[in-house]
Amino acid sequence: MNLLKETITDQEFLQNLIPQKPPFIMVGKLLQYSDTKIVSGFIVPEDNLFVFENRFMAPGLIENMAQTVALHTGYKYYLTQKPAPTGYIGAIKKATVNALPFVGQELETTVEILHDIMGITLVSATVTCEGIVLASSEMKTALAN
Repeated sequence: MNLLKETITDQEFLQNLIPQKPPFIMVGKLLQYSDTKIVSGFIVPEDNLFVFENRFMAPGLIENMAQTVALHTGYKYYLTQKPAPTGYIGAIKKATVNALPFVGQELETTVEILHDIMGITLVSATVTCEGIVLASSEMKTALAN
């Protein structure tokens, strides 16, 4: 069940939900949220650190997935009116990159929470663009505090 009433696009609000700061932001919209799932949106900007020859490179796709996980945590803490803890990628498993998007294309990243126990979260993440799966992975993240 999506708990959002409407898409959140306020950049300042979104950036307050994640630990990353400009120019290292790889999420631009919060499209859906529930306890076990989040969908983010991101339009690839020309000046992004991970853009090379007009394409968003694989490390950017991985970081986009990780920041979508962070966005889930940040929004969950926002809803409970608590400060969000900083998290770290503990492991990346089964990472696959099928294609690289171009500058200006919009990514839609879906993260499903598989397990969340004592600050360790296992997720499945998929990045799509125009209905095509660009990348997927399983990630394990850990909260620092």
